[in-house]
Amino acid sequence: MAAACALAVDGLPIKAAADEKSPQIKLGVASYSFHKFDRAHVIQFMKQLNCSRLNAKDVLDHLPMTPASATDEAVAAYKAAGIELTAAGVIYFPTKDAADIRQKFEYVKRAGVSLIVGSPTRDVLPAIEPFVKQYDIRLAIHNHGPEDKEWPSPLDVLKAVEPMDKRIGACIDVGHTARTGTDVVQAILKCNSRVFDIHIKDLADMAVKESQVAVGDGKMPIRQIFEALNTIGYKGYVDLEYEIHDDDPLPGMMKSFAFMRGVLAGMGYES
Repeated sequence: MAAACALAVDGLPIKAAADEKSPQIKLGVASYSFHKFDRAHVIQFMKQLNCSRLNAKDVLDHLPMTPASATDEAVAAYKAAGIELTAAGVIYFPTKDAADIRQKFEYVKRAGVSLIVGSPTRDVLPAIEPFVKQYDIRLAIHNHGPEDKEWPSPLDVLKAVEPMDKRIGACIDVGHTARTGTDVVQAILKCNSRVFDIHIKDLADMAVKESQVAVGDGKMPIRQIFEALNTIGYKGYVDLEYEIHDDDPLPGMMKSFAFMRGVLAGMGYES
């Protein structure tokens, strides 16, 4: 009882620790996890996962880039279902053509989100910076592991973006990061304020892409990842990107969410 009460020093009240706000890790979903399913199923699955945060991709009808009316229709459907669009992507930027870049920023603006999870080439990246400034939309460059000649690791992203506008940073895919031999936790700490998004997954073998399993069944240091995010004051989202069992992803995703929520509860974190 005493621990829950306010104390007083020199007549000034001090809030007890029990009243302090718990750290929060905001769990979400990358819609690519449902790339074989249409938007109606995505909404249904999100409800079954009890998750309302979605990083939506232009795949099937999840969040179409064109025509504009299709984007608007998708946004309205998610809003009606109580689903928050937290980011759009992965969006690829293969060319410096200003019209192509602008079209993609207009798409994201139309969708009402302020974060692009993107994959520009290194040559194109400088051409995107003016659009980041003009639209005030952040760009989180997604690393894709050893096969990615542009951005294997988030540390490659960090090196490239450090001299650029602060709204250009990294979407750290923990699975792809681990496969480059990079320590995921240290990568989060090093990238710090440049971490804009996290794609979470687990691997049975930290060097093998095909060894993906439900989160909690592999070797990914999930608790330490959450701790590192809290250490850097991360305010973004941790999106489950489940790339296996694509004909029936829900059971593994439900298991993944149960594990992550259990870890967070055990840490005293909110989700």
